[in-house]
Amino acid sequence: MRVSVFGLGYVGCVSAACLADMGHEVVGVDVNQVKVDLVNDGRAPVVEERIGELVAEVVGSGALRATDDVREAVMNSEVSLVCVGTPSEPNGSLCTTYLERVTEQIGAALAEQGGRGGRHTVVFRSTMLPGTCLDLLVPILEKSFGGTAGVDVGVAVNPEFLREGTSVRDFSDPPKTVIGELDPASGDVVAALYDGLPGEVFRVPVPTAEAIKYADNAFHGLKIGFANELGAVCQALGVDSHQVMDVFLADRKLNISPAYLRPGFAFGGSCLPKDLRSLVYAAQRADVSVPILAHVLPSNEEHLQRAIELVERTGRRKVGLFGLSFKPGTDDLRESPLVELAERLFGKGYDLRIHDANVSLSRLLGANREYIETRLPHLAQLLADSVDEVLEHAEVVLVGTKDPAVLSALPHGAGGPVIVDLVRLPDAEARRAEPGYVGLAW
Repeated sequence: MRVSVFGLGYVGCVSAACLADMGHEVVGVDVNQVKVDLVNDGRAPVVEERIGELVAEVVGSGALRATDDVREAVMNSEVSLVCVGTPSEPNGSLCTTYLERVTEQIGAALAEQGGRGGRHTVVFRSTMLPGTCLDLLVPILEKSFGGTAGVDVGVAVNPEFLREGTSVRDFSDPPKTVIGELDPASGDVVAALYDGLPGEVFRVPVPTAEAIKYADNAFHGLKIGFANELGAVCQALGVDSHQVMDVFLADRKLNISPAYLRPGFAFGGSCLPKDLRSLVYAAQRADVSVPILAHVLPSNEEHLQRAIELVERTGRRKVGLFGLSFKPGTDDLRESPLVELAERLFGKGYDLRIHDANVSLSRLLGANREYIETRLPHLAQLLADSVDEVLEHAEVVLVGTKDPAVLSALPHGAGGPVIVDLVRLPDAEARRAEPGYVGLAW
């Protein structure tokens, strides 16, 4: 394919050279004449493993060249990859100035081209927040081009997963390929561009593709921060942190796995809250600052508060709650977020009914019974014997369980209670379009 790559920094230069190496005819575009001259001389404008040799090779073969002429680059390509920078503004917001400028220039060049050469596809590789492409860039492109995105011009978002230092290897062996497509034809073009590369391909809506990049980078930062904080605590306590992490990393069932990584309701139980408190207290006693670990419980608290706010927004006072134990398949109520939710709603004067098939007041013993008598002493008058009893009572239903008896009884459509989904119900996608459904786990 004939490809133009806008921006010859780390992402653009590596993408241009690697695409040229795959057999595409590539022209790199940059406003910096020094970068353009370096590429045309067969030299890489960035320092990166293997990139120097690769640029020399593909420039020498004629597969890659560079220019500062946007019009000429667009006229001689069928796909434009936008790889310009999106730095932070002083207040932390995303700077989209370069994206806007390049998008407008590409649109103007396409307008001048007048549709000759078939439908052009604009592919955004730059990291940008969800909504940037559809709400900002597509209108700019359509205005400057004079056509309709997804009809007259293709548009896609294709985030990169290149690590500086190993980016050439990462391009050739990506962890995944994500294609956010405005329409299937746009996605087909991007898929064809990378045809032959290993790894799974995910074709998703444009905003999803934008968000995936942020999910990745936020988690990578969180992992590094977590490891460093844990290392600092271990060192203060005289423990070999690398030995701890060797064992931690060997657990691929719970630790390095999809476990606990699905949006849902707050966590609770007899282990996680108390152990986090103990670890943070030990760090404080050792004079070790652990802002990530110290904010896990407050973050959990904020998520619980979101559920309460969803109920408050309905303006209704009769509330039903399905689920009470801290996790399915147990009657353990200790530090259950659902108990905390029930306590707060009851304390705010809501007329509350609760049903959990696993919880019977007469069967609660020991610390479990002591906990509930302290936190929710009115439980006996709040517990309902059946799912139907809750549904007959409630104007708002909070679903904190995936009990089949609850799922099969939940009404659909208007006229019934507002359903506040805390667990992402199996039919959440269909319910999302219905009136009276609110999902916390979206």
